[in-house]
Amino acid sequence: MTTDQTLAPLRSTHSLPAVFGAGAAIGVLGGMIGLGGAEFRLPLLISLFGFAALSAVILNKAMSLVVVITALPARLTAVSAFEVAGHWPVAVNLLAGSLLGAWAGASWAVRMRSTTLYKVLAALMVLMAAALLITHISTLGTLDLSLWAQVPLGVVAGFGIGVVAAIMGVAGGELLIPTIVLLFGQDIKTAGSLSLLVSLPTMLVAFARYSRDGSFAVLGANRRFALVMVAGSIAGAVLGGLLLGVFPDMVLIPALAVILLISAVKLARHD
Repeated sequence: MTTDQTLAPLRSTHSLPAVFGAGAAIGVLGGMIGLGGAEFRLPLLISLFGFAALSAVILNKAMSLVVVITALPARLTAVSAFEVAGHWPVAVNLLAGSLLGAWAGASWAVRMRSTTLYKVLAALMVLMAAALLITHISTLGTLDLSLWAQVPLGVVAGFGIGVVAAIMGVAGGELLIPTIVLLFGQDIKTAGSLSLLVSLPTMLVAFARYSRDGSFAVLGANRRFALVMVAGSIAGAVLGGLLLGVFPDMVLIPALAVILLISAVKLARHD
């Protein structure tokens, strides 16, 4: 069990307009690259709003869950539910590992010392920056594996993604999308929709595990904070979607990766 709650104020005292504005900024960043932006929200919760590591992770998980539920219907207008349903074996394959990984990751997070959790989060920020660059700048091919290789690799990859998503409080799309493309040969658009279908139950499992820990009280104490930031994130995501293509990926993606790396350095130095 961490001493997370003793390291940060239980309730944020920041003004609601500032919280909404921060959520909107995160939403714009996420919307411009087709993601929820939770990887950018986490360091903001820690550095700007003063939450300690585990508190920030739990709040981030709750907000990510709402954003994913909101994004799923909109995503299905781009790729029909019928088309996505046709690829159900891919989702089931990944879920076989991600559900276990989510439970394990949340269990590890609540048992880590806060100082250790900061360093783990910093390392995962670097991983997210690399995944961002690989997914959006490079051309992803497929591994062209046999079914006998795909299935166990899918379970292992799902487990790892579930662990990362639970510890960071994110949906995990940054890792799911390239995994679905590489392992299962799906196009980026279909992979994005499938990633949401995998993310939602995976997040619910992690959320259920966090709810068993005393640190979960931070969510109840900051309910208004979370709702306002979610509202800002959704509004920002809509704006970010409208700005899609305004900034070339060769400029935008490296800039966002640098933001993640700077955040990683700050988290690694956090006491």
